[in-house]
Amino acid sequence: MASTREYLRPDVVSRLKNMQLRARLVVEGFVAGLHQSPYHGFSVEFAEHRPYMPGDPLKHVDWKVFGKTDRFYVKEFEEETNLKTYLLLDISKSMDYGTVSVTKLQYASFLIAALAFLMIQQRDAVGLVYYDTELRAYLPPRSMRSYLNVLLSHLENLRPSGRTDIGRNLHAVAERIHRRGLVIVLSDFLDEPEKILSGLRHFRHDGHEVLVFHILDPMERRFAFRSDSRFIDMETDEEMPTQPWHIRRDYRRLLEEFVETLKRGCREQLVDYNLLDTSTPFDTALFQYLKKRKRLR
Repeated sequence: MASTREYLRPDVVSRLKNMQLRARLVVEGFVAGLHQSPYHGFSVEFAEHRPYMPGDPLKHVDWKVFGKTDRFYVKEFEEETNLKTYLLLDISKSMDYGTVSVTKLQYASFLIAALAFLMIQQRDAVGLVYYDTELRAYLPPRSMRSYLNVLLSHLENLRPSGRTDIGRNLHAVAERIHRRGLVIVLSDFLDEPEKILSGLRHFRHDGHEVLVFHILDPMERRFAFRSDSRFIDMETDEEMPTQPWHIRRDYRRLLEEFVETLKRGCREQLVDYNLLDTSTPFDTALFQYLKKRKRLR
């Protein structure tokens, strides 16, 4: 397991120069480790071609493959599948925070790139939405291989911007989706829990399946600062000097309550909730997606 998990660590993935390589490394490392504990029994099958069968139209034969192998294979056309997935990404300023090898936004974008790569390899349709106080891009789901480059190009050029309004944007996306699908939301969720849960409830009311990845930085979870500090709100620039050890206990208690509120609200709506930090290997999240997908097929 250690050898494959090495390629699923955010610090390793972040060293690669572009999103295509990052996505490929994560997915190939993930697939290679699926047969090992704790993933025994799960598999990922990629449909490329199938052998020619009597009666298949000759126009569907892949002649390039025939030239290389001297065998007849039929192209598996990239049609719309029953599973449409919408990847929703928070790009507000708070997502630009990071104390390890990657920021929250980088971690989320690498994870989305891997998810998109995996989905399109499996002939699932995948779309991308990103937002701050309003929707900044809405790319509808497609299953064509060439569409992956479009998605990765957007992810490569993302820049954190402004404040966030998660609830409003979840409602806005729900209004635009007219066919039931899988909605995956990635955010630090530093917003009002009731508005967030209201947006998630909208998706569930419309019959969508929902998977949530709550992404925090390790220091946001532990609050292990050891010296006098000046904390700056990345979305409002408001500053607060303090001695962290004096507020650590209260901070952790409030964070626990915040997380529990989200978790409980998701559970009540049958939304899959997953808390991650930016040091978590990517296979943890990919496995949660794979479990969800298996239940939906």
